[in-house]
Amino acid sequence: MSDSENEEESVVKRHKKEKKELQAKIQQLKHSVSKGDKKKKKEITEQITKLESELNDKHATELKELKDKSTQEVTDRLSSLETNDTEVDKKHEKAGGGDVETQEDSKEKKVSKAMKRREKQATKNKEREERIKEQELLNLTGARHIEFERIKSILKTKNLQIFEIPSDGNCLYTAISHQVPNETYETLRRKTAQYMRENPDEFLPFLTKENGDSYNEDDFETFLQKTAETAEWGGQLEVKAMSSVLHHPIEIIQGEGPLIKIGEEFGAESLTVCYHRHAFGLGEHYNSVETYVPEEEAFS
Repeated sequence: MSDSENEEESVVKRHKKEKKELQAKIQQLKHSVSKGDKKKKKEITEQITKLESELNDKHATELKELKDKSTQEVTDRLSSLETNDTEVDKKHEKAGGGDVETQEDSKEKKVSKAMKRREKQATKNKEREERIKEQELLNLTGARHIEFERIKSILKTKNLQIFEIPSDGNCLYTAISHQVPNETYETLRRKTAQYMRENPDEFLPFLTKENGDSYNEDDFETFLQKTAETAEWGGQLEVKAMSSVLHHPIEIIQGEGPLIKIGEEFGAESLTVCYHRHAFGLGEHYNSVETYVPEEEAFS
């Protein structure tokens, strides 16, 4: 096992431990609420949402950094191979110079050089094919595939399957709109931003800048404009707002960690989205769901 694989395994184990510890803390918080104390329950719910969001963001950042590091190592190895190829070319060219040759000798040398180029290209192609095979094997044993299979398994118990959503920054809103008639990701973005604007106390305390400073009102308004008008990625705060806008609970299925349900106070049928940490190189991704169809029926 390579160093990068050992490091990834170590990070995943630590993440699982941290999630387990967080769940224990969440249970303690829930048990601390007296029955009928709605105000306290609301405060605890917001605190839990913040804790889960912070941990998810922390884990996502660490996994992205780990993936970037792994990608850089692969790039460096490929660059090293190309450098070696260039040095070999130079040696061949240097060896080809020298004495004045007859026309016949020159032809033979040209044939020899052409053959060497073909052989070198064949070697490159073979190495490339081997790298592709290695990547295909990694795809079957790597974090992305494992996560995808876990989510599929969880959904199957609910008689659901993944409905693919484009990875364009609007995936969360598109996934929800897929399950809500007469809504588009554009309308949901605007409604989400407006709800957050009208209820700042529910969201503003949980928004911080990269340096850790809290958002002020101007920062909050800029954030809301991006939410409404751009392909800004959405997370749990936006899910909470959409749940309130639509008066539907929203379930978040993930391959790592427990099911997250936001908006349990609403009695309507839950909307369900899948949260993928490892789906795409650009970051996290949300997919929608649809009724499960066995493969034999899907292709009949």
